[in-house]
Amino acid sequence: MIKGTPELIAGRRDEIMKACETLYRTMSFREITLKEIGEGITCSRPSIYNYFQTKEEIFLALFEREYLLWTEALNAIAEEGTLPPEQLADRLAASLQARALMLKLLSVNLYDMEENSRMERLVDFKKAYGAAVAALDRLIARSLPEQSGATRRETVVSVLLFTHGLYPYAFATEKQLAAMNAAYVPYESRTIEELARYGLKKLLK
Repeated sequence: MIKGTPELIAGRRDEIMKACETLYRTMSFREITLKEIGEGITCSRPSIYNYFQTKEEIFLALFEREYLLWTEALNAIAEEGTLPPEQLADRLAASLQARALMLKLLSVNLYDMEENSRMERLVDFKKAYGAAVAALDRLIARSLPEQSGATRRETVVSVLLFTHGLYPYAFATEKQLAAMNAAYVPYESRTIEELARYGLKKLLK
């Protein structure tokens, strides 16, 4: 049982998550350890275990937060009213541009996070994911009312699958770029928003 007020507990969790997020900007998922995360927080490193049992649970909590923030953005778009497909694609693309961390976690480390987290933490994450899926479904239903239930579900799944490839295409590593150059494979740098807008306009026609 964790001791402290709800505010203190939430603050500690947030501090641990922020330390992990800071490391993830410059280090790979594999390189980051609980020791490194512990060096970035004010409380003792062993106290991390009061909140998270593995580093994967910390990453999963970050991922959960990102889906909740995306859900808020999707609901805000829905409040704008019915949008034509091109405008809907623009709004969705902008919402994804703001969630680069979500897309990175989704495309690079999803399996490891889910495999090495406790079931209750995974259920919490899936609830956040489910809320985002439901918000996306409502948004598409509102802006594309001509789509039947089955077609709309296919559209939602297509959009979700599409998001898996956005981050690695927008952020190729130096090694990947060098390999493509050596293999004479052309690469055109695009932002997440540019890539998302292009693909979503195709999907939402």
